[in-house]
Amino acid sequence: MNIKKVGIDAGGSLVKIAYEDSGVFHYKKYPIRELTSALEWIKMVAPNAKVALTGGKAAFMKDQFFPEGKIFPEFDSTCEGAMFLLKEAKIDTTKKLVIVNIGTGTSWFVAENNNYTRIFGSGIGGGTLMGLGALLTGETDFIKLVELASKGNKGNVDLLVKDIYYPQEPPIDGNLTASNFAKGVINPNSSKEDKAAAVINMIGETLVLLSMQAVTAFHADRLVYIGSTLAGNEPLKQCLSSYKKMVGIDHVFLDHGEYCGALGALLLL
Repeated sequence: MNIKKVGIDAGGSLVKIAYEDSGVFHYKKYPIRELTSALEWIKMVAPNAKVALTGGKAAFMKDQFFPEGKIFPEFDSTCEGAMFLLKEAKIDTTKKLVIVNIGTGTSWFVAENNNYTRIFGSGIGGGTLMGLGALLTGETDFIKLVELASKGNKGNVDLLVKDIYYPQEPPIDGNLTASNFAKGVINPNSSKEDKAAAVINMIGETLVLLSMQAVTAFHADRLVYIGSTLAGNEPLKQCLSSYKKMVGIDHVFLDHGEYCGALGALLLL
């Protein structure tokens, strides 16, 4: 390996690593509980590399592992990485974009050309999926929760618009949620799969509503979804995508979007 630069983003759930080897970017991630072993791996394979640190554990990483490392603000790193990946994907960054970073929680940014600003955040995100999912299903593994959700039916847990209007036809899409988890009283024996699907549905719908407010307020042309919660999470992607026709705003899921923070920190070195 000929690794000269490494970017490390350690937050509430994951350690994300981006490194450049002979001009090519590579990516790795670990659960936060494996932080020490992940950083020891970096020190072993890239002992002379310049290291950029970001995320909530940046100061800890510098103090304990990389005293010569440089800390970069998390939000700057995320947006730098996102803008780089957007250009790599040949997406026009001269138009105003809303970037939605779905990590443990979720942050929203407005970006145009090389300028970006964080506009607000929410505690709804991957941490919600992991925490509420564990409480409702007993499952604590992200991949298994996503697998459960892919087999579930949110309508067995959520009260839908068509449920309220039955037997008449509803005036809007009947599959929209009227109230999250409202069938918990009348259908307490719903399956783990249904509960997991309802959790992801609640997260997705909440993020779409907040994202559309951002698009409207800042007159943006496109939504850009990034963040670790999207990785391998087809149920959440499908939920977010289902609103495309309804709201009339284009969106994109960036490849390697979960590594924007690590990549951006590396690029800022």
